Amino acid sequence: MAMKKSLILIFYLFLAIAAPSQEPVRQIVDLEAFHLISSHDLLDYAGELCSEKYGGRLSGSPGYEAAATWVASKLEEWNIKPAVAGSYFQYFHNAYTEVLTQGKIELVTSPLRNVIDLFFPDDYYPGSNSGSGDVEGEAVYVGFGISAPELGYDDYANLDVKGKIVLMESGVPHLGNDTMLARWEPYSYHRYKFERARELGAAGLLYVGLLANPNTSYFADFVYAHISESIAEKLFAGTGRLYANQKLQITNAVRPQSIPLKHSVSISASTQHFPDTQSCNVIGIIEGSDPALKNEAIILGAHLDAVGSPGMLFPGALDNASGVADLLGAAHALSHSAVKPGRSIIFIFFGGEECGLYGSTHFVQNPVWEKEKTAFMMNLDMVGNGAGFTIGGGSSHPNILRHFNTANDRYIHRSLGASQLRQNYGRPRTDAAVFEKAGYCTLGLWTTGQVKKIYYHQPLDNLDGLTPELMEDAAKLLYISILGASLDENLIPQNRVD
Repeated sequence: MAMKKSLILIFYLFLAIAAPSQEPVRQIVDLEAFHLISSHDLLDYAGELCSEKYGGRLSGSPGYEAAATWVASKLEEWNIKPAVAGSYFQYFHNAYTEVLTQGKIELVTSPLRNVIDLFFPDDYYPGSNSGSGDVEGEAVYVGFGISAPELGYDDYANLDVKGKIVLMESGVPHLGNDTMLARWEPYSYHRYKFERARELGAAGLLYVGLLANPNTSYFADFVYAHISESIAEKLFAGTGRLYANQKLQITNAVRPQSIPLKHSVSISASTQHFPDTQSCNVIGIIEGSDPALKNEAIILGAHLDAVGSPGMLFPGALDNASGVADLLGAAHALSHSAVKPGRSIIFIFFGGEECGLYGSTHFVQNPVWEKEKTAFMMNLDMVGNGAGFTIGGGSSHPNILRHFNTANDRYIHRSLGASQLRQNYGRPRTDAAVFEKAGYCTLGLWTTGQVKKIYYHQPLDNLDGLTPELMEDAAKLLYISILGASLDENLIPQNRVD
């Protein structure tokens, strides 16, 4: 035992930060475990998850299940225990749709009926939940595709879309984060928009924004695709208006500006829907070593799924193989640390995030640890490209933030900021938002200072877009900070949502 201890460098660091009256932060760091975290390993983890064999990790698919099994194998290798009644897997229902081909889109100009072919992936992506088949119809711009009588707003007023192809925006026309946005929230969901268009008889849909997105409705008789803004502009040719100006007028006045367009559109799609499949969260736990603190837990989470292969592989490197790799790096160090966490540490790799936050929603409804005994949850999403860090919600939780500040000042030496906890009145967009809404003290580790171009939900979201040195520092920052917080007897998160 003495010989083993002599091979491990353990630093005890006592630093006073913030107000002089505040208790100093005590950090006990096993430098051998600290140096287990390597940018090479983290890039290997991300590369594994982005490989063809997982098919873009679409939640519910066999590829996602294989990726989840691989993550669980790493936890088992590091002796991190399964947290779900002897299993690493927490299952939930998750239908999915396999996109079999790139499909085809043609614009038919009026009056000469010239045919313009669109090109994948520069002009369009096939719909991740599109029905299979061919549709053709006149194009109609329907703004945000919302009928909200209580808000005095209807994009479909005096507009016949039966048998036509609707051109539609995502989101809502109200842009402020305030109580009014809460009234718009039910209309912001992609599923609402698709269901409303189909209810009014639309034959198909073009969604503006070149982003792959499995968080949409599937109807066997409804075909859709995503198009670039430049193609939307082409559809406005002959109307005497510009697409960009039309959208701007809607958001400036919060008033519909829907119009028939001069061209027709044909959309072809080939898909197969799987309605009865399931997905899973992968959950492991390191039990706390302190008799008084071990019944409390710190949760660290990152979503494992990506958007699949709609026409080609979308690797999902930054979003979110990076966050998963960072979390695996921290888990490896914490599991091998000679200094053991005082509180229990729970690692959750969420499924179904891209489909609609399914995994995090299922967890907060079926927790493996009591919410009242959870110190805080920290989420990692797209933590792989940048020069510095910020702790989302950290300024509202100074007793937690000080562990990150001390770790960064002593070991990491990157810019580190923090933001106040701010209520989001719109629809939840991250797993962290689900936990926050459910009443957990919730923080997020984010990056600052973009280093490389970001290809969000695009095929070029590959390993070339990652900065491995930043990922190494993210995992090291987590290891030191979470270890320190787990041992802090005075850790009292403020502003817990009840």
